[in-house]
Order: sequence, then structure tokens, then C-alpha cells
Amino acid sequence: MLFTDRADAGTRLADALRPLAREDPVILGLPRGGVPVAFQVAQALDAPLDVIVVRKLGVPYQPELAFGAIGEGGVRVISDDVVRRGRVGEDDIASVERAETAELDRQARRFRADRPRLSLEGRTAVLVDDGIATGATAAAACEVVRALGAARVVLAVPVAPPSAAERLRGVADDVVCLSTPLAFSAVGEWYRDFSQTPDADVVALLARAAAGPTPRRSGPAPAAEEAVEVAAGGVRLAGDLTVPQGADAVVMFAHGSGSSRHSPRNRAVAAALNRAGLGTLLFDLLTPAEEADRANVFDIATLAGRLADATRWLRTRESATVGYFGASTGAAAALRAAASPDIEVGAVVSRGGRPDLAGPGLADVRAPTLLIVGGNDTLVLGLNRQARAQLRCESRLEVVEGATHLFEEPGALDEVADLARDWFTRHLTAR
Repeated sequence: MLFTDRADAGTRLADALRPLAREDPVILGLPRGGVPVAFQVAQALDAPLDVIVVRKLGVPYQPELAFGAIGEGGVRVISDDVVRRGRVGEDDIASVERAETAELDRQARRFRADRPRLSLEGRTAVLVDDGIATGATAAAACEVVRALGAARVVLAVPVAPPSAAERLRGVADDVVCLSTPLAFSAVGEWYRDFSQTPDADVVALLARAAAGPTPRRSGPAPAAEEAVEVAAGGVRLAGDLTVPQGADAVVMFAHGSGSSRHSPRNRAVAAALNRAGLGTLLFDLLTPAEEADRANVFDIATLAGRLADATRWLRTRESATVGYFGASTGAAAALRAAASPDIEVGAVVSRGGRPDLAGPGLADVRAPTLLIVGGNDTLVLGLNRQARAQLRCESRLEVVEGATHLFEEPGALDEVADLARDWFTRHLTAR
């Protein structure tokens, strides 16, 4: 069984877990890659989502051999047998535990922000990861979850080797695994897109789940998202097109730094634009094979060329004004494409972008340009100020105070979405 990406794996896994909905479960994602899978499960089961932060305690001279694990709330699981056979002394145990406790606390604060940990006391806990290789981390997590008071522990994963899945049945009350291929070498080989999940994506998904479902509003139903293939640069790129009824503008998203159309941050901004009646096209500027080479992320000329080609493709489908929303290196691609003499763009917004990478073409940008930067993202803020000085079009620099590069602080991404919505509404719809 081959999965498109973690969202696809989560959707399919949720179908197998639907009978658990009546048990009022808590869904727990193992960071980082397990959280996008768990998010889809939680949405489908209408269940609360949390992260389960676990740190294995490794034997000092053989760290891959775990003599125990720790979790939040002071949970500590020690294997006396491994301690004895590994001749791990009390000083060694204390040293390893101090280091891992500091990292556990750091991760928990980063992922969960100021939200309290969900109580597992007496609940069914569904522990979700994107796949299992050896099963050591999953086994430790199951023990920690049980120590936190869960009445029943269910381990759910899209794929695992048969031997690991069988071993884990000894630590979980139930194991749900969609695929147990005999020819198993790595989890990533069972995904078309197995790109890394940044911490910021975990933070955004957990915050989105904690916010609950979007309240129903009166008026027309939201536009459906259409999966499309964008022809650009001689390749076909996967995309998601959403055009609300009556929309006369579409904002194209240029993702950066290896981010894909599944980026929770860009999807959150796109949803805000859709609610304002603007269409959106989120698509991948690189193919999965190209994303494997990190240098392609900084090939601004290629990215800009594909964005320009995608704009021409979009105009064959939609007679709408086009805007660009670029993030990180995608912002440089958006500005360079907007500088093309044969591409008409109504407005550009850059989120935490690198407009300096657009080069001398900045002076040729004609579209009104908004640069949004986090106040604590000092290096990028300086680069944006320098780049703005080269722009000859209408431009503005907005600083989101207290925000870092990925705008993961509470309320920071909402401010980005509001600024982008207002800029695009002003420049794309009042024409």
C-alpha cells in the first residue's frame, strides 16, 4: 500500500478507526511526522488531539539501546533488566535523564504553547505515528501513555514491518496497522511524499485542532477544493484550486524552503482568503523527486519560471485577476515572476520572505507589494528593508511584533492572514 503523503495516510487510517469514535478517545500524535496523520484521524473521529512527547533513555555507550523512557508529568519507565545487563550506574541514569528531561520540556512547550496537556485518566488513548521501523519509540510511548492513566491504549499506524507490529501487540491493547509489507526497509519508501515535518507545522496543526471546528456561517456554502495538475516548466505539478462562487480574483501560493501545498500555515492563510471571497491555488513548485535535492529550493530562476507558466495555465481556466502569496524563498520566486514583462499580477504578499533573492529584477516589479516579517526575525527583517528600498512599485513593510520566522506564536499567523486578506481585497477586487 502506497500513501500519497501523511494527510492521505491519516485519512485512510481514520476509516479503519471509526468504530473507536463511540469510546470518546483522545488522539495522540508522535512528533513530528505522526502529528499530521493524527490530525486527520482526530478530525474524522471528532476527537481531541494532543501530542505525546516521549524521550527514550539510552545507554551512554550504546544510545540506540534504551534502558527506559520518560514522559510529561514526571512519568518514568525504567527497564531494570537492561540497566542490569548494560551495567548502567546510578550516575549514568541521572545524567541521561537530566539531559532528556530538558529536551522533553523544551519540545512540550514548543509544540503545545500555553495549552495544558489533555488528561488521559480513564480514557481510550489512540497513539498515532506515520509508520514504524523498529518500534522502540512506539513501545516507549505506549508505556508512558499507560502510566499517564489511560484505560486503554490503541497504537495506530499506516505501515510497519510484520515483526514490529507483532511485538507491539505486547505493549498496546490493540494495534491497527493498514499495511505490514514483508519487503520493508524504511517507512519513507511507502510514501510518495515523505518530506520532513517542521516543528512549526506540528504547532500549527495542534493549534488548529485546539481551536475546534470553524463555526457555521450563514450565506453560500464554502467552495469545494479541486485537485488539479498544473502544467509548468515542462512538468506537471500537483495543486489544489479553490474558487468561491462569484470570485473575481485568485491568489497563487508560492511555497518556499521545501514546504509543499500541504503547509498548514499557508492553508490557514488560504482559508482566510477564501472566506473573504478570494480564490486560491496552492501547488507544488517542485516535483517530489526534485524536492529531494535541497539546492532546488534556492533555484529562484526555475521556481519563478514555473510560477509564470502556472499563471498562464491558470488564465486558461479562470478569467480572474491574479495575485501572488510567497513564503520564504517562494517570495523571491513570486517577485521575480511578477517582474516578467508578459505576466500581469495584481498584487504580491510576502510572508517571512527572502525578496533579496529576487535579485536586480526587484526594480521591475509593478504589482503593489506587501512585505510581512516577524519582529523577532531580525536577519530577515533587515533583508526585507533593503529589498523594499529597491522596489519602485507601491509597497509596504508590516512587522508582526513578537513573531519569529514561522509566525508560530499565538495570534501571529492570524495577523498575517488579516494583513494579506486586506491587501489582496484592496488591490485585486477593487479594479
